[in-house]
Amino acid sequence: MDTDHSLFSPNHMDKGTLAMVSNVEFQPGQKVLDLGCGYGAVGIYAAHVTGAENVTMTDIDPLAVVFAKRNAEYNSLPGIHVFQSDGLASVTEREFDLILSNPPYHADFSVPKKFIEEGFRHLKYGGSMVMVTKRYQWYKNKLQSVFGGVKVIEENGYFVFISQKRAVRKTESKNRQKLSKKLRRKYFADC
Repeated sequence: MDTDHSLFSPNHMDKGTLAMVSNVEFQPGQKVLDLGCGYGAVGIYAAHVTGAENVTMTDIDPLAVVFAKRNAEYNSLPGIHVFQSDGLASVTEREFDLILSNPPYHADFSVPKKFIEEGFRHLKYGGSMVMVTKRYQWYKNKLQSVFGGVKVIEENGYFVFISQKRAVRKTESKNRQKLSKKLRRKYFADC
């Protein structure tokens, strides 16, 4: 992997990312989004299992995108889709099986909030969002409120959060009626 000192964890994959990847079972043919890909380590790893044509990597940093593209080429995976995007703003593809992210957690929660809410709409039913961070309560609460559930695994001082987009059941459909119109549009517009 080629990287730059200005990118996150330039010398090796950080412990949080390793914890996240170790708790994911990639399958051939799965559609995977590496959200906030940095220099591309997670997406490239996923592409070796799922197939390069099934992996999308995005980052807001243009330098990260340059290195992610370069690393995809170095690893003979030119079929990976790599492009610059502010969160999922430029991601037109839907129906992802997995969205993986190690969001910046030293800032406010606006970035992960956007990742979680938009990520929900980009997953297919049965698809999962997997995030890793050192912060616990806010992520647990936010994923619980958007997805209706979250599995939390603590590993090496990090928390790996796994939330699955589940099909709407009749009882959930009734509960949906109790939500305000604004919340129904926000969480169920693309369902």
